[in-house]
Amino acid sequence: MDTPDTLRYTRSHEWATDPADGVVTVGITDFAQDQLGDVVFVELPKVGTKVKAGQAIAVIESVKTASDIYAPLDGEIVAVNEVLNGEPEAINAGPYEGGWLFRIEPTDPSAWNGLLEASAYEAVAQEG
Repeated sequence: MDTPDTLRYTRSHEWATDPADGVVTVGITDFAQDQLGDVVFVELPKVGTKVKAGQAIAVIESVKTASDIYAPLDGEIVAVNEVLNGEPEAINAGPYEGGWLFRIEPTDPSAWNGLLEASAYEAVAQEG
């Protein structure tokens, strides 16, 4: 399981980049994409949508199941990964690179510090 130390994580298996540049990029973890199996469709949020932490804002469908994706922070969606509309399998190929889902401009960037560090997330993932 690949869990980069530079990211923060949620218990619902999303990752988030450091908001140092004012924007947080969000995707699903390597563990999550592995559990889902082959991703076949992604429903992304609309740019401009205001979200609350923990709110279901996207859906990933795989050959096994459909899974809600949750906002890790309060804020506004400022970009989505349009590539996924035609290539949802990019999530399986690189969940931390080309498989990112959306970008949020957080209301409170310091809330990122409240997300799980890599070691804590790995413990959550091992629990199932």
